[in-house]
Amino acid sequence: MTALEPGDADVASAAPSGISGPSAAPAPVAAPAPVRGWRGGVLGPEHRALSISIVAVVLLIAFEATAVGTAMPVAARELDGVSLYAFAFSAYFTTSLFAMVLSGQWSDRDGPLAPLVTGVGAFATGLLLSGAAGSMWVFILGRAVQGLGGGLVIVALYVVISRAYSERLRPAMMAAIAASWVVPSVVGPLAAGTVTEHLGWRWVFLGIPVLVVPPLVLAVPAVRRMASGTAVPPAASSGKAGASGKAGVSATERASGKAGASGSAAGFDRRRIRLALGISLGAALLQYAGQDLRLLSLLPAAAGLAFLVPAVLGLLPGGTWRAARGLPSVVLLRGVASGAFIAAESFVPLMLVTQRGLSPTMAGLSLAVGGATWALGSYVQSRPRMEPYRGRLMAGGMVLVALAIAAAPSVLIDAVPVWVVAVAWAFGCLGMGAVIASTSVLLLQLSAPEEAGSNSAALQISDGLSNVLLLAAGGAAFAALGGGAVGAVGHAASDVTATASHPAAFAAVFLPMAVVALAGVWVATRVGAGGRGAGR
Repeated sequence: MTALEPGDADVASAAPSGISGPSAAPAPVAAPAPVRGWRGGVLGPEHRALSISIVAVVLLIAFEATAVGTAMPVAARELDGVSLYAFAFSAYFTTSLFAMVLSGQWSDRDGPLAPLVTGVGAFATGLLLSGAAGSMWVFILGRAVQGLGGGLVIVALYVVISRAYSERLRPAMMAAIAASWVVPSVVGPLAAGTVTEHLGWRWVFLGIPVLVVPPLVLAVPAVRRMASGTAVPPAASSGKAGASGKAGVSATERASGKAGASGSAAGFDRRRIRLALGISLGAALLQYAGQDLRLLSLLPAAAGLAFLVPAVLGLLPGGTWRAARGLPSVVLLRGVASGAFIAAESFVPLMLVTQRGLSPTMAGLSLAVGGATWALGSYVQSRPRMEPYRGRLMAGGMVLVALAIAAAPSVLIDAVPVWVVAVAWAFGCLGMGAVIASTSVLLLQLSAPEEAGSNSAALQISDGLSNVLLLAAGGAAFAALGGGAVGAVGHAASDVTATASHPAAFAAVFLPMAVVALAGVWVATRVGAGGRGAGR
């Protein structure tokens, strides 16, 4: 399926949301005049409440994600759990992988409202558990519950966007979500540091749950009105072939649960649930093995791969690993871009602190401008005039990412100014903003409504799993070449702790990740062809 031309988007918007142009267009009639300005956009009367609530939920999750790293070292020390520090991060990631698959199935079966509300509630409950923890294991349990909530929420939000917004509006909504990360990425660590210093680390966790209530109250009626219920192929009511080429589904079939992409929407696909458990357990074992380079650690690593490989092959679209055109390449590109960039970014503050003598605060602030350029890249892809060139935009974005990663270790040379990293990372974030938002837009274009949940889960699995695998690989290379013991790695500057490090260890992280990003340039050339289910 090719990307819609700007003028075609208005025709597609007349069809049920989540269905794209050619296959969902009504009988030939005069296309309505495009609605210009904010009144017909994501802040128009129809979408205003929903858009504000979605951005507010993402804003709170983003603030927690960027602030938690600041409080985590203090929490681990006070709870006498420094030796378990890494598990506070891995617990979140592993449970979120399972929750993504669960949320996709739940959303496709019953609509996104239930997993969204449950996810927000679980996220808030996890924050309360961590904030009130009296031991490190209870703290880790809270982080695991947070991961369940975060995984449920992110996939449910994608399904909401696929149902409630036409193709013309989805790029702008993705740009709004990206923009909601800007302020937390700059303010989050500083605010968390201030709260931790004056009120205690617990309030970084306990202060957020109460803020979740207003956006949730605003979101529930809007989601119920615009995106609730089981997705039904558009041909169900007309008896004609649907977007994916399937025959219409009768009301009796829908009521009995026979509708849906897989022909079984009445209950959860137990096989996919088992695979989700496998991918979570496999990722956890690999993360555990990555904390220790002893020969004995090969055992949990092998067990992790045994769980992980069949689970990944079963949960991602067929053809993902060979970059089949269309949806499989979109899912693969998301993982390649996110994994390479996050793995490299996690080591930037550490490099600036240990090799150039910057304070942790200044090292973290060197990446702050990236939040703004990320939002700018997402905004650029949202412009209607860019739609015909989305593939080229994504390839160009991956070139910027590769160049930024390759340029970062240049500051290991004393003659290179430190600000080079900030400039390089700003351009890298510009490319990431265009790529990440575009993969989200393309995924929804290539997904029939009844498949939006499962496909969104696949996209998020590719994102999260690549972070785990490439971070583990980068951490192992870093430690093996004299980089010291990496306690944990993540999105925030303070997620990385290490002993004295050899400069070559940093090069061993950045240069391979730049090669991975360059591979993403080729993958980006394959996202524009194919169609729904391409590669299966």
